[in-house]
Amino acid sequence: MLTHSLREQDGALVLALDGEMDLEHAPVIRKALLECVAKGKDVILDFSNVGYLDSSGIETLVQADREAKNNGVRLRLAAVGKIPRRVLNLAKLDEVFAIHANLEDALMDMKSKNSG
Repeated sequence: MLTHSLREQDGALVLALDGEMDLEHAPVIRKALLECVAKGKDVILDFSNVGYLDSSGIETLVQADREAKNNGVRLRLAAVGKIPRRVLNLAKLDEVFAIHANLEDALMDMKSKNSG
């Protein structure tokens, strides 16, 4: 099961995920992510409660990142756990996504990019 919640924090949209980002749940997250990107605000995906990520989850992230770039929006990942991080590393997506240790670091990075 995967649930999500959305809030605005420090000018960014924070989409917090809870559960497994897999084939069954990726379409719901894809829809939520693309809606966030369409709002034109920077987006942070809070992975602190995600224990699993499969190829459909990766596809969702790649699609969202492409849409974000097309819309001039920055997408950040925060608090990615050991297993999802390993999947991202194996797919070499750690070189594509800005991955932060925690939500606070992601917010600080976005603030510094906005002021610079």
